[in-house]
This record gives sequence, C-alpha cells and structure tokens, in this order.
Amino acid sequence: MSDIAFITDGTAAVVGLALGLLNMAVNHCPNEGCLAKNDVVPFTSVSAGEVYFQENAVGEEVFIRRQTSTARGPFQFTYGGSITDDGGLWVGLGNTTTYTTPNERWYAQFHSMPGLYAEGSDVDLGGPIIFRSGVEFGYQARNGVRMSLSFDHRSNAGIYSDNPGLETVQFRVSIPTK
Repeated sequence: MSDIAFITDGTAAVVGLALGLLNMAVNHCPNEGCLAKNDVVPFTSVSAGEVYFQENAVGEEVFIRRQTSTARGPFQFTYGGSITDDGGLWVGLGNTTTYTTPNERWYAQFHSMPGLYAEGSDVDLGGPIIFRSGVEFGYQARNGVRMSLSFDHRSNAGIYSDNPGLETVQFRVSIPTK
C-alpha cells in the first residue's frame, strides 16, 4: 500500500482541487463564469473493495454514491455512503471533478467529501467528522456506463488529536441516471 500512499493520504484531494481550479480558470471563467451553475450527466455508482489500515487489509466495504445533475464550474455535487463488513458507516457530501480523453471513453475523476463516521466494530478514526478523498481511473462504454478502479483515503484531517486513516481500493460501476 505504501506505493499508492501519495494517492491515499489526502494528496488526491489537493491535486483534484488544484486541477479543478485550473480547469475552472481555463474552461469556465472566460465563458459562463467561474462557478456558474451548469447541467451535467448524473451518475449513480456502486463500488466494493478492500479496506486497509496501516498497510494491512482489515475488511471490505460497499460504497454507494450519487453524482447529481448540477455542477458549479467543473465541480459536480456528490453525496454518498458506505458500510464495512465490521459495521463502520460513513455518509458525506462534496464534489467530484472529471477529466476525459478527447474521445470521452477514458477518464480520471477526483473526489473530496466531508462526512460523518460511526465506527461500529471498525477502526477508530479519532472522531465522527471524517473527510474522504480519492481518485478513480476508468472507462466509459458507449451506453454511458462507467467502470473504474478507485483509490480513496478517509481521515479526520488532523481536527482531532489522533489522526489515523483508512484506505480503500475499489471496483466501481457508475450508471448514468436522471
């Protein structure tokens, strides 16, 4: 897991924000306004994968996420929730920013979502306010269905005295919905 630590330690959120701001400056500010509301394709996603704590696999997680039909600039409103096999629950809302290849088949997406965490019998993450950030790389079929590999990190971003983190590697399927 240490090989992907740069993705899962919260750096993905910073990279995603920086790329989103650059995207906003280049593609949105000159035209409709930096954070102008725009309609985008909404997606409902289901993903499942392995959860890691301190580089050790500690369980499995299912994550359901909804990307809404509304964006401000390149930032698409997103909300979701997850549950682990040890009863850890997380729910949050935030945004996703998606970058596609010119043919719009391959894509990379960054997400950043603050939320609430109930540990159940899972890992103590220091408190109930937990930030989830990550990156996914995927392929979009002709019918709009996306399949991807996702890496994400959850931690309290240092707002509590102890700041452990969980990482998740997931396979995600996203279906365009209304």
